[in-house]
Amino acid sequence: MAKHIKTQQDILTKLNIKGLNPMQQEAKTVIEKNENTIVLSPTGTGKTLAFLLPLVQLLDPKVDGIQALIVVPSRELAIQIEQVFRHMGTGFKLNAVYGGRSKSKDRMELKHTPAVLIGTPGRILDHFSGEQMNTDSIKYLVLDEYDKILEVGFEDELTRILGHLPNLEKRILTSATAQISIPGFVQMNEAKTLDYLVEKKNDKLELKVVESNANQKLETLVGLLNHVGNQNGIVFCNFKATIDEVSEYLTKHQIGHSCFSGGMEQMDRERALIKFRNGSTQVMVATDLAARGLDIPELSYIIHFELPHANEEFTHRNGRTARVSAKGTAYVIKEENKSLPEFIHNAKPLNQLNKAGITTSFFTTLFISGGRKDKISKGDIAGVFMKKGGLSAQELGVIELKQDCAFVAVPKKKSEDLIELLNNTYFKKKKVRIYEI
Repeated sequence: MAKHIKTQQDILTKLNIKGLNPMQQEAKTVIEKNENTIVLSPTGTGKTLAFLLPLVQLLDPKVDGIQALIVVPSRELAIQIEQVFRHMGTGFKLNAVYGGRSKSKDRMELKHTPAVLIGTPGRILDHFSGEQMNTDSIKYLVLDEYDKILEVGFEDELTRILGHLPNLEKRILTSATAQISIPGFVQMNEAKTLDYLVEKKNDKLELKVVESNANQKLETLVGLLNHVGNQNGIVFCNFKATIDEVSEYLTKHQIGHSCFSGGMEQMDRERALIKFRNGSTQVMVATDLAARGLDIPELSYIIHFELPHANEEFTHRNGRTARVSAKGTAYVIKEENKSLPEFIHNAKPLNQLNKAGITTSFFTTLFISGGRKDKISKGDIAGVFMKKGGLSAQELGVIELKQDCAFVAVPKKKSEDLIELLNNTYFKKKKVRIYEI
């Protein structure tokens, strides 16, 4: 049996975190003492660790069944929490199940029962309903971003999932908003609520308005991107059709970018995030799906190419920048002769756009057709790319290791030579394909 790391300090050391923030500290104490807990805290404040830490303390290594169920609204959030849990190095098994991947693959992985199951409502229910899965041992339930779960219409699935959980002892709900009521069937009786949503004024966030003729918004966007220069940021749109239009225009003007929306295939969304995280692209054009619940780095800016319809989403979008100790800017592209919504305050006009310019990204991303299941580690990948590929440590970018594949950022100017050198070579005992994505 794997050694189970139980102490908080062991886990924080593995995560390279010095200490918990006040919300995380209070959440840990309250979750341990109460049957039902609601954690309300803004995007980017560490809610995942806030519920995972006490959850790990509750898990019993002697129990041979699923002990905790984490329900999330999107596969990206499931993947993100799975990665955090894996990095915690607890010794407990976790499986993530979600739409967009084969159920047979799920079933293979679930043959060895995990202590923690995480997934989207529809896929969890598929496994609960269609198979002889024993759910009697599940004592702990987490509904992460519960407002988004209910917002996207999973009430029926949630009701049925809860019908499979007769022995629940603790329920934990998290959200970045308090705008939605909790249905009675969730049974959050006498819940203890931690509300960290009432924040002090964020002096680190600057809000700037750029006026544009309605017919020249795309031209204005390109000018604004050249103004901010080589920094990481998201351009927010309301619709996939707008994303397609913006993407086509940016491509025409040779501005590298990735796109992210609910209308994309799961694999394309995951790869867009990987390229954005590792610096292969510095600009991501996205819908509000990217406003929260994604594992992406601190951003220098965000741009509202289209304004959201409500303050809540405006706040979530802006929460992608000026987080923790960094400063950031939210730009609003406003059509001339149109007023800003009432929820936008203290915005300063940006009358002149400088031309800092955007250079082509230094990195590009290579796909490797081998992963954890092939016993390949990040160290193995780094070793091959440096010893056989001739890269220096400074040239080797971020490596992301998945169950059955991996992605590595390498200098764009060396990518073709690396593919020629390393494609169809062996990593450990696995012969892998390598290509640029």
